[in-house]
Amino acid sequence: MQLDLNAYKNIIFDLGDVVLNIDYNKAVEEFKKLGLDNFAEHFSQAKQKQLFDLYEKGQISSGEFRDTIKKEFKNTIINQQIDDAWNSLLLDLPKERLLLLKKIKNTHRTFLLSNTNEIHIIQFNQYLKQTHAISDLSDYFEKMYLSYEVGMRKPDAEIFELVLNQNKLIASETLFIDDSKQHIDSAQGLGINTYWLQKPETIMDIFE
Repeated sequence: MQLDLNAYKNIIFDLGDVVLNIDYNKAVEEFKKLGLDNFAEHFSQAKQKQLFDLYEKGQISSGEFRDTIKKEFKNTIINQQIDDAWNSLLLDLPKERLLLLKKIKNTHRTFLLSNTNEIHIIQFNQYLKQTHAISDLSDYFEKMYLSYEVGMRKPDAEIFELVLNQNKLIASETLFIDDSKQHIDSAQGLGINTYWLQKPETIMDIFE
């Protein structure tokens, strides 16, 4: 399905599986290799336990996050192993998507709104530097809202209201693109137009 860009003045993009390809199962598999068989019970796209919520809201540090994960293991595990397993869900960002984002930014007010955390962003920015020779995605959006920096996360209404209010956006003139149904439902409740992006569809399919 293709969207009519002329119908919106503002576009809010999610990061994972909208801009950046990710695979939650990769992290589950890597933690299982390290000896944590029940990681999938703690973390998934649709629902995650309090530890991950707190970390995504920046309410605990990366060190506290790692220390809590370590307690789940019977064997000794080091920080780098945790980081590597945790970051394994981050895949690639095709250059064509960066070109598309730059093009859309020339005609619309664009924003990034992501539930994420410090460990993932450090790794992601390293990937961007190595692969695309850019330090981060700040040039591709008017403003980026990362959950761990603003202390809020989707699907809570307050983070959508923050983006709308800080940038004086009218909900009916705004499109929000996300891959998680619970986030889409929350945005719709505030009168924001939404598009639920589901694999194998990508933003290249809906804008070109």
